[in-house]
Amino acid sequence: MNSHKETAPSPDKWPALASILAFAIPSIIGLMLFVVPVTWNGEVTVPIAFLAKYIQHLLGDFIAPATVAIITIAWIGSTISLLLKPKQLLAKSLWRTLFHIPPFWYAVRTVGLLFAWSVLFKIGPEWIWSADTGGMLLEGLLPGLFVVFLLAGLLLPLLVDFGLLEFAGTLMTKIMRPLFKLPGRSSINCMASWLGDGTIGVMMTSKQYEEGYYTKREAAVIGTTFTAVSITFSFIVLSNVKLGHLFLPFYATVTVAGMVAAIIMPRIPPLSRKSDTYYEGVEPQQDELIPAQWTPWRWSLHQAVVKAQSHKGPGAFVKNGFHNILDLWIGVLPVVMAIGTATVALATYTPLFEWLGKPFIPILNVLGVPEAAAASQTIMVGFADMFLPTVLASGIESELTRFVIAALSVTQLIYMSEVGGLLLGSKLPVKLHDLIIIFLLRTIITLPIIVGMAHLIF
Repeated sequence: MNSHKETAPSPDKWPALASILAFAIPSIIGLMLFVVPVTWNGEVTVPIAFLAKYIQHLLGDFIAPATVAIITIAWIGSTISLLLKPKQLLAKSLWRTLFHIPPFWYAVRTVGLLFAWSVLFKIGPEWIWSADTGGMLLEGLLPGLFVVFLLAGLLLPLLVDFGLLEFAGTLMTKIMRPLFKLPGRSSINCMASWLGDGTIGVMMTSKQYEEGYYTKREAAVIGTTFTAVSITFSFIVLSNVKLGHLFLPFYATVTVAGMVAAIIMPRIPPLSRKSDTYYEGVEPQQDELIPAQWTPWRWSLHQAVVKAQSHKGPGAFVKNGFHNILDLWIGVLPVVMAIGTATVALATYTPLFEWLGKPFIPILNVLGVPEAAAASQTIMVGFADMFLPTVLASGIESELTRFVIAALSVTQLIYMSEVGGLLLGSKLPVKLHDLIIIFLLRTIITLPIIVGMAHLIF
């Protein structure tokens, strides 16, 4: 429990201006970087995404070998910890965080290592290194993650360490609790995902969970329900099916379907069965209760100022940011490489997802979706990668059907080539079977809504 609640000053006394600015300035900079959407060259996104693209362009071909080097370091460090168990290294918290992992995740890192080197040198079976599988991961997706992790790891503390989440927590509780069964502070995580990028939402949620601000149930709900595809990615998905001119009705459809799923999913298994206990060894940080005599606004500001004053300065900011970057690079990149490549290879070289889609043919027929057989093949393949459904939909003539496929691929949310791999590689309390069930449930919930709105649009 936060000790400042017992020693809080009089509710009639405002904090000093310097204290308010210590909270406000970093938080406003963080919001401007991660949340506030801007338009640049006709593209709507957030500044951190533009900065990531610029750095990625500067680094160019260097990123793929650097990613392979990081995956190799992750494997070497894990091997040393697992086999040699060096006491001096294991005594260091950073080493334990990065390399002291269970045997299952060591196996995943080993697979990620083999896949990465296979792609880098085009050796081994082609199904690993082809441009449609491992090549897409290492040369297309991972460079973007490499740079996003670099920037977000360093700059994310602007959102989480200076009181913004404490400020939002009290003010937004009356909305987030009844609608989504979540703390008010999660509203900032949701905004960062919807307006910025789902990967940023996963990072924020994992960090807050590890610090004791979310229970296992809350963290699992936020990580699997609000790590939404960004506005920019949504436009790219729609453009893939040649319907870019319908972006406003498309995004309205995605938003409505996503909100309905966000209301339903926390109330049904598997998310409803997650325990309301906290991350092991961490003291719960309760910040929603408002003491008597305090207004929500004054208590929110007080909470934010106390959090900002507890920050230890620029040195701690840089140190924590560096640790965040290493944690993301070492912990997540090998997982995305391993699981993403394997899943996309299954989708590309086997009829597995086509078979899994067959039960949806009668459902699509009942809902009045043209070319139901062709559309069914795209439904389950979204679990492998968000772009695969729209790639398969390119030969479908019906605009309504292409619209439905594009919207569904965005609202399904869990795709293993990125968000799914990130969730499994993070400390969040979700397992692979949870993600499979959540993906299916989101598909069942959002499909009728999307089709209904598509019929209104077309």
